[in-house]
Amino acid sequence: MEIKRKPFEGVFNIVRFNWQFYVIAAIAVATLLFFKNKMPFADLLTAGIIVAIATVMVSLAVSYYVYDVSGLYRLSWLNGVNAAAILNINAGFDETSTIVQNKFPQSQLTVCDFYNQATHTEVSIKRARQAYPPYPGTLSVQTNKLPFLSSSFTTVLAILSAHEIRDENERIQFFTELNRVLQPQGQIFVTEHLRNGNNFLAYTIGFFHFHSKKTWLHTFKQANLILKKEIKATPFITTFVLEKNGTAT
Repeated sequence: MEIKRKPFEGVFNIVRFNWQFYVIAAIAVATLLFFKNKMPFADLLTAGIIVAIATVMVSLAVSYYVYDVSGLYRLSWLNGVNAAAILNINAGFDETSTIVQNKFPQSQLTVCDFYNQATHTEVSIKRARQAYPPYPGTLSVQTNKLPFLSSSFTTVLAILSAHEIRDENERIQFFTELNRVLQPQGQIFVTEHLRNGNNFLAYTIGFFHFHSKKTWLHTFKQANLILKKEIKATPFITTFVLEKNGTAT
């Protein structure tokens, strides 16, 4: 059975988990409006106000498209995968495990959360954890040592989560662990925004929260993984399909 998301659920979550940025933007616009006729360069200030409002509106419109209408959460790139044993890893906010379980009801699904409040300090994650309970049976894990035997999973998923690992060495250790627990013919699916032109146009300086494609490719190489395929769910979302080095055909 397909999981139905609520209308505007995605964009609503973005606003409520990151409300401080919108409050700051509103205060800045209100201040400029109040003083613009009392200061020189009124026309320039007016232009700045218009740009600020447009920037916020564009980012919300793109977020609505990506998270609410694009079909992202149908996870269509997983059609046909070996779903015998799936590992789904999140960073404190899990929107996909129920969808995965319903998409693959016969799968043995294991869910992990690598969120560490000492090193993963995004306030939005803390708010999301308060709003959404974890998937039943979710395991709390460390990024550098997953509690599973080698070759335990046919498919590993990291959906909009791995970018929260900001430290390069930690990120490489994490993907090295994913490589270890992956079966020889298995695949890892990493779904992320990228620090690229499309996401800059959508989120301006917010795109610095994402990693570049170059950074991801370096991480995968250092973890002895190879890129089998790159899938664009939308112009703003990329899924990397990874395999163990030496197993791709």
